[in-house]
Amino acid sequence: MEAKNVPDKPEGAEDLEKLNLEGLIKTLLDSTDPNIRQYAAYLLGQAKNPRAIEPLIHALADFDKSVREQAMLALSTLGKAAIEPLAEAMNEPKWETRYRAAEALGKIADEKAVQPLIQGLKDNTDHVRYMAAKGLRGLGDSDTIDPMIILLKDENTYVRMMVARALGAIGGPKVQAALATALEAEQDDKVKEAIREAMS
Repeated sequence: MEAKNVPDKPEGAEDLEKLNLEGLIKTLLDSTDPNIRQYAAYLLGQAKNPRAIEPLIHALADFDKSVREQAMLALSTLGKAAIEPLAEAMNEPKWETRYRAAEALGKIADEKAVQPLIQGLKDNTDHVRYMAAKGLRGLGDSDTIDPMIILLKDENTYVRMMVARALGAIGGPKVQAALATALEAEQDDKVKEAIREAMS
């Protein structure tokens, strides 16, 4: 386990570590202290119990960024069991929830994550489109080529850069042709560089 995935222990961490699954879930949902909620999300991820999935999905909408991130990491450790609930979370009204759901799906990197991530490419928030493209980059699925080619014209620089990298990871004649066309039209130097790297 990467060290950065382990949050700093809050005050009262020892008490949290003694709690059963239900106790941790209650803490995650009810505690007013974001550090405690974050640590509860971490412990739920470590427990690897599918019963934690629903409360962790709920925590993707937490007011605190560190709690949302920890819930995402916990869900990604739960693997395939979390894919369907995460796919449903891609329809949540808060973009932060959709963003973290896309991030978790990308980390799980299972073929069942492809369709919800393709849906994320069409999201109206650029953060979500970016994260969906990033998630698809590691999956190398040819079904994603057409929806990603469209995003080579995205209004957001970072989305275009990530899409170029994701397409480059898939490769093939169709991708090369699309990247060449995008390179001609592209105005931004950073995106041009990403496209050139993706083509090489």
